[in-house]
Amino acid sequence: MMEVKLSFPGDNPPLAVIATAKLAGIPISADPSLASGSLPTFLISSSDNELKLRGTSLNTLLRYLGRVSSIPNLYGQDAFESCQIDEWLEYASTFSIGSEFENACSYVDGILLKRTFLVGYSLSIADIAIWSGLAGSGQRWESLRKSKKYQNLVRWFNSICAEYNTVLNEVTGTYVVKRGLGKPVPAKIKEKEQQGSNNGDAKEKGRANSKATAEVDLPDAEVGNVRLRFAPEPSGYLHIGHSKAALMNQYFAQRYQGQLIVRFDDTNPAKESNEFVENLLKDIETLGIKYDAVTYTSDYFPLLMEMAENLIRSGKAYVDDTPREQMQKERMDGIESKCRNNSPEKNMELWKEMIAGSERGLMCCLRGKLDMQDPNKSLRDPVYYRCNPLPHHRIGSKYKLYPTYDFACPFVDAKEGITHALRSSEYHDRNAQYHRIQEDMGVKKVHIYEFSRLNLVYTLLSKRKLLWFVQNGKVDGWDDPRFPTVQGIVRRGLKVDALIQFILEQGASKNLNLMEWDKLWTINKKIIDPVCPRHTAVIEEKRVLVTLADGPEKPFVRIIPRHKKYEGAGQKSTTYTKRIWIDYADAVSISENEEITLMDWGNAIIKEIRKDQDGIVTELMGVLHIEGSVKTTKLKLTWLPETSELVNLSLMEFDYLITKKKLDEGEDFLDALNPCTKREIAAVGDSNIRNLKRGEIVQLERKGYYRCDVPFIRPSKPVVLFAIPDGRQQK
Repeated sequence: MMEVKLSFPGDNPPLAVIATAKLAGIPISADPSLASGSLPTFLISSSDNELKLRGTSLNTLLRYLGRVSSIPNLYGQDAFESCQIDEWLEYASTFSIGSEFENACSYVDGILLKRTFLVGYSLSIADIAIWSGLAGSGQRWESLRKSKKYQNLVRWFNSICAEYNTVLNEVTGTYVVKRGLGKPVPAKIKEKEQQGSNNGDAKEKGRANSKATAEVDLPDAEVGNVRLRFAPEPSGYLHIGHSKAALMNQYFAQRYQGQLIVRFDDTNPAKESNEFVENLLKDIETLGIKYDAVTYTSDYFPLLMEMAENLIRSGKAYVDDTPREQMQKERMDGIESKCRNNSPEKNMELWKEMIAGSERGLMCCLRGKLDMQDPNKSLRDPVYYRCNPLPHHRIGSKYKLYPTYDFACPFVDAKEGITHALRSSEYHDRNAQYHRIQEDMGVKKVHIYEFSRLNLVYTLLSKRKLLWFVQNGKVDGWDDPRFPTVQGIVRRGLKVDALIQFILEQGASKNLNLMEWDKLWTINKKIIDPVCPRHTAVIEEKRVLVTLADGPEKPFVRIIPRHKKYEGAGQKSTTYTKRIWIDYADAVSISENEEITLMDWGNAIIKEIRKDQDGIVTELMGVLHIEGSVKTTKLKLTWLPETSELVNLSLMEFDYLITKKKLDEGEDFLDALNPCTKREIAAVGDSNIRNLKRGEIVQLERKGYYRCDVPFIRPSKPVVLFAIPDGRQQK
């Protein structure tokens, strides 16, 4: 039998370690006799062995408990979740920094807007670590807990308290003296959560919580009997509009403990490809969408053909060889086609010509016989099948004709047992058509639930228009940072959590709205700012050398934090030299004999300003005044040492692709193209930037947030950093 002894200082009990051990049922004997400031240790002994585990931080001990625990997924279900948990373990220490406590509460509150647990769909040591950080703060958290300031965080905290009440009461009662923690959940909160639970939206694991969506119910939905589908056409990459549809489907699937299918609506071989399928699946994974199966409309082609023939024989569909433009005009005017009353035998004859892809067949299409006088024009004999001799990306040249979305979707929805089809309100006029076609087919009716399409200012979401930019070289591909695709905005520096929070805040509302990008980038800033490392850059153009007369004759190096308020960001080396570089814009704002602050060094006094014949500042001369007060200086400047270790940078800034907030009805987007959507600024950065990895987000102090797109390769090739908007209005 293995015995575990936990030793720790009595004035600083490792609450997270003790709570984890008790929740996991791992018996430990507690020894609070270590000297103040000592690190906690595990002494693990058995009959023939004794091991000592001394954590360089609490996290070492937490990881050990997570690995040996019998609770499923306590340290994640796979390597990726374990890494996510590691990030949270590092972040948990932020709650012990008094000045950062509420910033940390705000950050975690934002993350929990859409989650029941911090990682995955069950309790993990990440939850226990953050819970302990809050519980261990005593009255400070209790005051916030009673307020309405961090509602998602309070909900999550109360949920854990309620679920593991006995164990956590014992831990807090023993180690958080007289702080009133682990109390039963207040009656009002508990009542509110139970009401939510009755609606199927409070206790399901993995459920996305949202004030906007929580008030909306699917019609006739039963918990455990809901089946939804997200059905993108593989003719482009997933964009922010599709993301809303995907996340709404996942939200309701989780809320009703139902199933979610990803179905590729691959009925148009002229536009579709395997590249798009692969990247759509990649984007769906990026969004964290959990689905039960992947299907393809093309899987149902034989059954769709059979259904089409049944409708022809029963007089509910006919083959029409009217030229397309004439057919469109007749539909608008409510004029019946000359082919509408052809016999089923004649229609079957022409249908076979369509199947063969003959010259005669290529002139025809199959139309439903609905109602040519209906005020809703979508019911005026819509097209069910069109000929297309192009090979299909999955099944090759087997077919010469393909079903339309209007025909295939209601059939496949019914066939796959979909209970509710979520569609954006732009399809509203086609809802009657959808149900009429299901009625003619004799299949089970599927409920339609509408939500508003997500529209953003200065943004095109039409895949046809986005394809034009790709094909005409106006962007570098579907993942271009100027594109509203998931890959594009993530490449620009948007965290997926920010996108999810933004979309879920819009909820399943049916109100049409035009959203500003600023709100999305503001959410993003709140997520990245507390954790992203800080670095320094100086603009290359006209950069100015400052000579400090009493500066160090021999350069020296100090190791300082990459983020002063977040230990998890690591450390960086800063070199201090007699001559330093500053931005030209800073140099021209300095007066002679002015005292300035050199960030991460101290004060200096500028004694002389040298200019060339054109009045351009070329050099500054000064002396250090380290003992000077930072509070008395107007200018706090970033700087770089004059060394050969500086890294060449290319700072990329991007603008919208069009110049109008919203295009008018019928307006050609080509008339609103923005002629200048990208700007490159040469700069130099501190030597630590050579260690950045692709995708890493940093803040260049006093310049903004950036995502590393091309990391350091060699000195002659610049590191490419993409500027990340921070939510402030662009000038």
